[in-house]
Amino acid sequence: MAEDEGFSGTVRVTRQGQPVFTRSFGMASRRWSVPNTSDTGFRVASVSKMFTAVAVLQLVERKQVRLDDTLLGFLEDHMPRLDPRITVRHALTMTAGIGDWFEEGSDDWEAEWAALTASHPLYLLRGNKDYLPLFAGKQPHFPPGERYLYNGAGYILLGLLIEAVTGRSYEEVVTGDVFARAGMATAGFPALDNLGPDIADGYLTAAGGPTPYRTNHYATTPCAAADGGATCTAADLTAFAHALRHGRLLSEEITRLALTPQVDEREEKVRGYRWKYGFGLTHILDDEGSVVRWGHTGEEDGASARLYHYPRQDLDVAVLGNVSWCAGAMGWAVHDAIIGI
Repeated sequence: MAEDEGFSGTVRVTRQGQPVFTRSFGMASRRWSVPNTSDTGFRVASVSKMFTAVAVLQLVERKQVRLDDTLLGFLEDHMPRLDPRITVRHALTMTAGIGDWFEEGSDDWEAEWAALTASHPLYLLRGNKDYLPLFAGKQPHFPPGERYLYNGAGYILLGLLIEAVTGRSYEEVVTGDVFARAGMATAGFPALDNLGPDIADGYLTAAGGPTPYRTNHYATTPCAAADGGATCTAADLTAFAHALRHGRLLSEEITRLALTPQVDEREEKVRGYRWKYGFGLTHILDDEGSVVRWGHTGEEDGASARLYHYPRQDLDVAVLGNVSWCAGAMGWAVHDAIIGI
């Protein structure tokens, strides 16, 4: 797969929390000829939504927030025109219906992304509040709770909720209450312009350019936000999946809730599975309604990631890449091997 699809990154598989396969491919730094290794950290894009969801559910567990609280009650200073019917549950399950800061489902998303970056320089997006002007004035797509629509803006608002309730920064809360408790020793929020050692540069394949790749420094947001962008090793991600399902992040009751599918992502099956979204997790179900896999995907320019858990096999799979769109095919190849196709 690495040879045929140009995958660059790390694949790690654990069973019952113990590694059974780890292998790295490609270069962490093409400029300095540094290869990717099992210790390399990668931006994980929207895989980070899982961390935000857990941090919110921890607030629910501590009774500082209720799932059916109106989101406006926490965010009136940030977004006074937010529909008061939108609840914390709606934002977590992507059923709020609000306009997104970037509409990822657009048929012409590449042109729309180019237009967005031309009018709003990406280097200015360094914190959750910086995204508000990009969606606060947009018309909603549908009334709250009507259906699912993938939405990063809702998770930006959840990040602001975390800050409002705790009085701490989003990054501080997730680092202390999620990463530390899960044993994610090297996970963090470094900016693209402040990367430390053992962190991969992100690369875009350049169409017709003088070199086969260019870095993503001018192509994506410099800092993480509550909708994505943390940096993790593959071991960090599999540690998170293990800690989540074994109750090290949430109580037994809230863990069950966190791992329960909530809403249909689409009516039709894809690859023979029914797809449902939960609290920061996508679940695929078989014809009997049993969960075959849960986890999340992440894609941004120069970062491509997958974290999956397979309950029947008790396997965790982390696929982290530092070339755009490279983790998807690898993730499905590993999936097919696990399922036995």
